[in-house]
Amino acid sequence: MSQEVLVLNSDFEPLNVCHMRRALVMVYLGKADVLHLHEADIPTVEGSYPSPSVVKLRHHVRRPLPELKLSRRTVFARDEYTCQYCGTSAKDLTIDHVVPRRHGGKTVWENVVCSCRRCNMKKSDKFLAQTGMKLRQPPRRPKYIPYISLTKYLTGRKNDVWKDYLPVFSDFAD
Repeated sequence: MSQEVLVLNSDFEPLNVCHMRRALVMVYLGKADVLHLHEADIPTVEGSYPSPSVVKLRHHVRRPLPELKLSRRTVFARDEYTCQYCGTSAKDLTIDHVVPRRHGGKTVWENVVCSCRRCNMKKSDKFLAQTGMKLRQPPRRPKYIPYISLTKYLTGRKNDVWKDYLPVFSDFAD
């Protein structure tokens, strides 16, 4: 029951990604309708039960527009878990300040990038011009604010069923 389920508002707007158990409870209580099913059923004492992949709430839920917070996870997701200096996708990724904090660089979207440890050590607390390193793309704040988390959005864009319900943003178009 570790599968995840996309939860849509009554107007088909993506609201959340929840665990299978929560989705089944919402369907059982009549709060949501199943739109798509996973291929595998859930075995129960009385047989098997179809497992939802996408559910839609029956009543509209009003939510304030969320704020996309700057965190390690969101920077890694924005940069697609790739070092912005050498282009490798390593497991030992770090956050690097383009303009070092020692030289007045702030921790803002436009100044932090995903970096592998080797490139981070090479750049250290120097400016890019001093090291001869170049960024693959300039860092910037994502232009959209999804209701679901950035990492769940990017993972969901790879799911063929969920892709139909998630809005396309120019920053992460396929």
